[in-house]
Amino acid sequence: MNLRILIVDDSSMARSIIRRSLEICGLEDIEFREAGDGKEAMEVLKAEDRIDLVFTDLNMPNMSGDQLLKRIKSSPRFFEVPVVIITSLYNNSRNAELMMEHAAAVLPKPVTIPKLSEILEEKLGLI
Repeated sequence: MNLRILIVDDSSMARSIIRRSLEICGLEDIEFREAGDGKEAMEVLKAEDRIDLVFTDLNMPNMSGDQLLKRIKSSPRFFEVPVVIITSLYNNSRNAELMMEHAAAVLPKPVTIPKLSEILEEKLGLI
């Protein structure tokens, strides 16, 4: 079964970096979907028959990453989808809040392969 990953960021360059980083980590048979903000991400989620994992930036226009996380986790249809928050505003108290809102993990920017691999292996069991 292929893995469907939704990458959400208002920067197309950031989406490309995340996509390439996931490939470098060794994930195989991946289908990527992309969205420029949380609102667009919700449209993608509703249109797809399944999304297995979401990586989302925290600060975006229209709907932020934390708002997207809350929408996903408040939906019976999407609650089980793991959401990894990616942020340049990495601090322990904010991270704890995001984890209490059911984020699977918080990944600091810039994304590094070792940290991404750790999350994929230890938090998500994917590699």
